[in-house]
Amino acid sequence: MTKEHANWSPYDNNGGTCVAIAGADYCVIAADTRMSTGYSILTRDYSKICKLADKSFMASSGFQADVKALQKVLSSRHLIYQHQHNKQMSCPAMAQLLSNTLYYKRFFPYYAFNVLGGLDSEGKGCVFTYDAVGSYERVGYSAQGSGATLITPFLDNQLKSPSPLLLPAKDAVTPLSEAEAVDLVKTCFASATERDIYTGDSVEIIILNANGVRRESEQLRKD
Repeated sequence: MTKEHANWSPYDNNGGTCVAIAGADYCVIAADTRMSTGYSILTRDYSKICKLADKSFMASSGFQADVKALQKVLSSRHLIYQHQHNKQMSCPAMAQLLSNTLYYKRFFPYYAFNVLGGLDSEGKGCVFTYDAVGSYERVGYSAQGSGATLITPFLDNQLKSPSPLLLPAKDAVTPLSEAEAVDLVKTCFASATERDIYTGDSVEIIILNANGVRRESEQLRKD
Protein backbone atom coordinates (compact mmCIF):
# COMPACT_ATOMS: atom_id res chain seq x y z
CA MET A 1 0.00 0.00 0.00
CA THR A 2 1.48 3.36 -1.04
CA LYS A 3 1.58 6.22 1.46
CA GLU A 4 -0.31 9.33 0.45
CA HIS A 5 1.33 12.62 1.40
CA ALA A 6 -0.86 15.62 2.18
CA ASN A 7 -0.55 18.20 -0.57
CA TRP A 8 0.32 21.04 1.81
CA SER A 9 1.67 24.41 0.68
CA PRO A 10 3.08 27.24 2.79
CA TYR A 11 1.38 29.68 0.39
CA ASP A 12 -2.17 30.69 -0.44
CA ASN A 13 -3.48 33.18 -2.99
CA ASN A 14 -6.02 35.58 -1.51
CA GLY A 15 -6.74 37.22 -4.87
CA GLY A 16 -7.51 40.89 -5.44
CA THR A 17 -6.33 43.48 -7.93
CA CYS A 18 -4.10 46.57 -7.63
CA VAL A 19 -3.67 49.42 -10.12
CA ALA A 20 -1.45 52.53 -10.12
CA ILE A 21 -1.21 55.43 -12.58
CA ALA A 22 1.47 58.18 -12.54
CA GLY A 23 0.69 61.66 -13.86
CA ALA A 24 2.75 64.81 -14.33
CA ASP A 25 2.03 66.01 -10.78
CA TYR A 26 -0.05 63.25 -9.19
CA CYS A 27 -0.21 59.50 -8.57
CA VAL A 28 -3.29 57.31 -8.23
CA ILE A 29 -3.03 53.99 -6.37
CA ALA A 30 -6.09 51.73 -6.15
CA ALA A 31 -7.01 48.23 -4.96
CA ASP A 32 -10.22 46.32 -4.38
CA THR A 33 -11.21 45.28 -0.83
CA ARG A 34 -12.17 41.61 -1.33
CA MET A 35 -10.01 38.90 0.27
CA SER A 36 -10.74 35.32 -0.77
CA THR A 37 -9.40 31.81 -0.59
CA GLY A 38 -10.61 29.29 -3.15
CA TYR A 39 -14.34 29.90 -3.62
CA SER A 40 -14.78 31.50 -0.18
CA ILE A 41 -14.80 35.23 0.57
CA LEU A 42 -12.96 35.79 3.86
CA THR A 43 -13.81 39.50 4.11
CA ARG A 44 -15.31 42.19 1.88
CA ASP A 45 -13.54 45.11 3.56
CA TYR A 46 -9.78 44.46 3.55
CA SER A 47 -7.43 47.28 2.56
CA LYS A 48 -4.56 46.14 0.29
CA ILE A 49 -2.92 49.58 0.30
CA CYS A 50 -0.19 50.40 2.82
CA LYS A 51 1.36 53.81 3.52
CA LEU A 52 5.16 53.37 3.62
CA ALA A 53 6.08 57.08 3.74
CA ASP A 54 4.31 60.43 3.24
CA LYS A 55 4.85 60.18 -0.53
CA SER A 56 5.00 56.39 -1.01
CA PHE A 57 2.11 53.94 -0.99
CA MET A 58 2.26 50.21 -1.76
CA ALA A 59 -0.65 48.11 -3.04
CA SER A 60 -0.18 44.34 -2.80
CA SER A 61 -2.05 41.23 -3.91
CA GLY A 62 -1.15 37.57 -3.45
CA PHE A 63 -0.77 35.89 -0.04
CA GLN A 64 -1.86 38.49 2.52
CA ALA A 65 0.06 36.90 5.43
CA ASP A 66 3.30 37.39 3.42
CA VAL A 67 2.17 40.91 2.49
CA LYS A 68 1.75 41.77 6.20
CA ALA A 69 5.23 40.36 6.98
CA LEU A 70 6.71 42.38 4.09
CA GLN A 71 5.00 45.60 5.26
CA LYS A 72 6.39 45.05 8.77
CA VAL A 73 9.96 44.66 7.45
CA LEU A 74 9.68 47.75 5.23
CA SER A 75 8.23 49.79 8.10
CA SER A 76 11.10 48.89 10.46
CA ARG A 77 13.76 49.51 7.77
CA HIS A 78 12.20 52.91 7.03
CA LEU A 79 12.22 53.81 10.73
CA ILE A 80 15.97 53.00 10.91
CA TYR A 81 16.55 55.16 7.80
CA GLN A 82 14.67 58.09 9.40
CA HIS A 83 16.78 57.87 12.58
CA GLN A 84 20.00 57.79 10.55
CA HIS A 85 19.17 60.51 8.00
CA ASN A 86 16.61 62.73 9.77
CA LYS A 87 14.26 62.55 6.77
CA GLN A 88 11.82 60.19 5.09
CA MET A 89 12.77 58.03 2.13
CA SER A 90 11.91 59.31 -1.33
CA CYS A 91 9.65 57.10 -3.45
CA PRO A 92 12.53 55.90 -5.75
CA ALA A 93 14.63 55.04 -2.64
CA MET A 94 11.67 53.11 -1.19
CA ALA A 95 11.36 51.30 -4.54
CA GLN A 96 14.98 50.14 -4.28
CA LEU A 97 14.48 49.06 -0.66
CA LEU A 98 11.43 47.00 -1.64
CA SER A 99 13.40 45.36 -4.46
CA ASN A 100 16.29 44.49 -2.10
CA THR A 101 13.88 43.13 0.54
CA LEU A 102 12.12 40.86 -1.97
CA TYR A 103 15.40 39.68 -3.56
CA TYR A 104 16.87 38.83 -0.13
CA LYS A 105 14.04 36.26 0.26
CA ARG A 106 14.33 34.91 -3.30
CA PHE A 107 14.85 31.25 -2.23
CA PHE A 108 11.64 31.27 -0.13
CA PRO A 109 9.90 34.35 -1.57
CA TYR A 110 7.21 36.56 -0.16
CA TYR A 111 4.22 35.50 -2.31
CA ALA A 112 3.31 39.15 -2.85
CA PHE A 113 2.84 41.07 -6.08
CA ASN A 114 3.36 44.74 -5.43
CA VAL A 115 2.80 48.11 -7.07
CA LEU A 116 4.53 51.08 -5.46
CA GLY A 117 3.22 54.55 -6.24
CA GLY A 118 4.08 58.04 -5.10
CA LEU A 119 5.79 61.30 -5.94
CA ASP A 120 9.51 61.66 -6.66
CA SER A 121 11.78 64.50 -5.48
CA GLU A 122 10.62 66.70 -8.40
CA GLY A 123 6.94 66.21 -7.51
CA LYS A 124 6.30 63.98 -10.55
CA GLY A 125 4.15 60.89 -10.20
CA CYS A 126 6.05 57.60 -10.20
CA VAL A 127 4.91 53.98 -10.33
CA PHE A 128 7.13 50.94 -9.79
CA THR A 129 5.95 47.44 -10.64
CA TYR A 130 7.43 44.21 -9.21
CA ASP A 131 7.54 40.46 -9.49
CA ALA A 132 7.73 38.25 -6.38
CA VAL A 133 11.56 38.21 -6.24
CA GLY A 134 12.31 41.92 -6.56
CA SER A 135 12.74 42.57 -10.28
CA TYR A 136 11.25 46.05 -10.78
CA GLU A 137 10.72 48.80 -13.33
CA ARG A 138 9.56 52.41 -13.26
CA VAL A 139 6.47 52.70 -15.46
CA GLY A 140 3.64 55.13 -16.18
CA TYR A 141 0.97 52.69 -15.03
CA SER A 142 0.72 49.13 -13.76
CA ALA A 143 -1.75 46.45 -12.65
CA GLN A 144 -1.05 43.44 -10.41
CA GLY A 145 -3.13 40.60 -9.03
CA SER A 146 -5.93 38.34 -10.19
CA GLY A 147 -7.51 40.98 -12.45
CA ALA A 148 -4.23 42.27 -13.94
CA THR A 149 -4.59 40.23 -17.16
CA LEU A 150 -7.97 41.91 -17.75
CA ILE A 151 -6.94 45.47 -16.80
CA THR A 152 -3.45 45.70 -18.37
CA PRO A 153 -4.61 45.45 -22.04
CA PHE A 154 -7.23 48.11 -21.34
CA LEU A 155 -4.64 50.47 -19.81
CA ASP A 156 -2.27 49.77 -22.73
CA ASN A 157 -5.05 50.77 -25.12
CA GLN A 158 -5.99 53.94 -23.20
CA LEU A 159 -2.56 55.20 -22.13
CA LYS A 160 -0.15 53.88 -24.82
CA SER A 161 3.05 54.08 -22.78
CA PRO A 162 6.19 54.68 -24.88
CA SER A 163 8.59 51.74 -25.26
CA PRO A 164 11.46 51.80 -22.73
CA LEU A 165 13.76 50.82 -25.65
CA LEU A 166 13.22 54.13 -27.45
CA LEU A 167 16.17 56.56 -27.47
CA PRO A 168 16.24 59.23 -26.23
CA ALA A 169 14.16 57.88 -23.34
CA LYS A 170 10.61 59.23 -23.22
CA ASP A 171 8.87 60.20 -19.98
CA ALA A 172 6.57 57.41 -18.77
CA VAL A 173 3.98 59.66 -17.08
CA THR A 174 0.45 59.51 -18.50
CA PRO A 175 -1.11 62.48 -20.32
CA LEU A 176 -4.41 62.32 -18.38
CA SER A 177 -5.56 64.86 -15.83
CA GLU A 178 -6.00 63.69 -12.23
CA ALA A 179 -9.81 63.47 -12.50
CA GLU A 180 -9.57 61.50 -15.77
CA ALA A 181 -7.09 59.05 -14.19
CA VAL A 182 -9.43 58.45 -11.22
CA ASP A 183 -12.36 57.83 -13.59
CA LEU A 184 -10.22 55.45 -15.64
CA VAL A 185 -9.30 53.46 -12.51
CA LYS A 186 -12.99 53.18 -11.53
CA THR A 187 -13.83 51.94 -15.06
CA CYS A 188 -10.98 49.36 -14.86
CA PHE A 189 -12.30 47.87 -11.63
CA ALA A 190 -15.94 47.92 -12.73
CA SER A 191 -14.90 45.92 -15.83
CA ALA A 192 -12.57 43.48 -14.03
CA THR A 193 -15.23 42.72 -11.39
CA GLU A 194 -17.57 41.42 -14.10
CA ARG A 195 -15.09 38.69 -15.13
CA ASP A 196 -12.87 38.00 -12.08
CA ILE A 197 -14.47 36.35 -9.04
CA TYR A 198 -11.54 37.40 -6.79
CA THR A 199 -12.07 41.13 -7.47
CA GLY A 200 -15.08 42.96 -6.10
CA ASP A 201 -17.04 44.54 -3.21
CA SER A 202 -15.44 48.00 -3.38
CA VAL A 203 -12.36 49.81 -4.69
CA GLU A 204 -10.18 51.98 -2.45
CA ILE A 205 -8.42 54.83 -4.28
CA ILE A 206 -5.52 56.93 -2.96
CA ILE A 207 -4.69 60.17 -4.82
CA LEU A 208 -1.33 61.82 -4.07
CA ASN A 209 -0.44 65.32 -5.23
CA ALA A 210 1.38 68.44 -4.01
CA ASN A 211 -1.56 69.23 -1.68
CA GLY A 212 -1.29 65.89 0.13
CA VAL A 213 -3.28 62.65 0.12
CA ARG A 214 -6.94 62.13 -0.76
CA ARG A 215 -8.95 58.93 -0.40
CA GLU A 216 -11.95 57.84 -2.45
CA SER A 217 -14.06 54.70 -2.53
CA GLU A 218 -16.44 53.21 -5.07
CA GLN A 219 -18.80 50.25 -4.62
CA LEU A 220 -18.35 47.23 -6.90
CA ARG A 221 -20.32 44.02 -7.44
CA LYS A 222 -20.83 41.95 -4.29
CA ASP A 223 -21.41 38.58 -5.99
